[in-house]
Amino acid sequence: MNQPQPRTLLPHLLACAGQYPIVTVTGPRQSGKTTLCRMAFPDKPYVSLEPLDTREFARDDPRGFLAQYPDGAILDEAQRVPALFSYLQDAVDRDPRKGRFIVSGSENLALSQAISQSLAGRTAMRVLLPFSLEEQMRLPGGGPATLDDTLWAGGYPRPRVEGIPPDRWLGDYYTTYIQRDVRQLSQIGDLDSFSRFVRLCAGRTGQEVNLSQLGGDAGVSHNTARAWLGVLQASYLVFTTPAWFRNVTKQLIKAPKLHFCDSGLACALLGIRSADQLQTHPLRGALFESWVASEVHKWHLHRGLPSMLHHYRETRGTEIDILIPQGAAGIAVECKSGQTVQPAFLRGLKTFGDETWKRRLIYGGDSAQQRSDCEVLPWHALATCEWG
Repeated sequence: MNQPQPRTLLPHLLACAGQYPIVTVTGPRQSGKTTLCRMAFPDKPYVSLEPLDTREFARDDPRGFLAQYPDGAILDEAQRVPALFSYLQDAVDRDPRKGRFIVSGSENLALSQAISQSLAGRTAMRVLLPFSLEEQMRLPGGGPATLDDTLWAGGYPRPRVEGIPPDRWLGDYYTTYIQRDVRQLSQIGDLDSFSRFVRLCAGRTGQEVNLSQLGGDAGVSHNTARAWLGVLQASYLVFTTPAWFRNVTKQLIKAPKLHFCDSGLACALLGIRSADQLQTHPLRGALFESWVASEVHKWHLHRGLPSMLHHYRETRGTEIDILIPQGAAGIAVECKSGQTVQPAFLRGLKTFGDETWKRRLIYGGDSAQQRSDCEVLPWHALATCEWG
């Protein structure tokens, strides 16, 4: 009997291949893009544009390179040869068979620019992030045993599949990212200042972004902080949730919230070397909120859906960690890492919106409760929770 595949994106990827001549898969490095593409399309030739000789062939003779694959191929690390996309456009215009080419890459800026210039309307673009809790539960042995294990280990596949200590692997991952991808994504001369900036961002995960303060702490200007935050977003290390406006006459906080896509990477950047250290860490609540936001983010992206997360806070009064607008209403979510439900956990949910809004409290305990005005869910319920 075949084992169920862990990646939620797989059937959606196959569906896209029946609709478009090109399917593009992007996401952070080491999120499993290559494994997923080869699993989804085992009969297609696989070509990585990472090796220098292959890259030079594709760059110097793109027509000859593509002529080797008349029935298409998986083109990995395609952002290495941006000029190839114009020739891909010509190839699929002449032969528009569905699902001919599967393109994957890690640098969102390079891929997005090439696609917008050459492949608009010819490709579906999907994002693969590290394992969600839903996907981890499908692996042999299931998911992490405790909430702190989950937050500390994160969701990158390789530490989990190969048994590498997460803190060691994530430290090496970040070092490689700084030395390689940052140099290619942006002209950053002072890597030490950028590294300090990233660690400062980890200390602000789950909080509203104040670029002036963040730049000041990192020793750079407001504009530099904005550009560097854009680099982190482009490489899928962080995402932001904009403020949501329910009533334009109310005075609202307008800054977006910052979230790390992977809680394990945030822990590594904060110097948290074991799950036990999280029990008393002052940022445990913020890390938990970012983890919940990332799980909801992944739920949408891994189903090929737009992720439209927001947050809400009035200058005096109601604050909601995550809002998922759906038409005239949506889902309001509060995140509390405590193991016991306290009345204060529910205060913001009770005063927000009208009865058409669903209200959910995600907390660090183990029991679910269905209250008259709110659904209370334990952290591990995110493995099965629906957000659409």
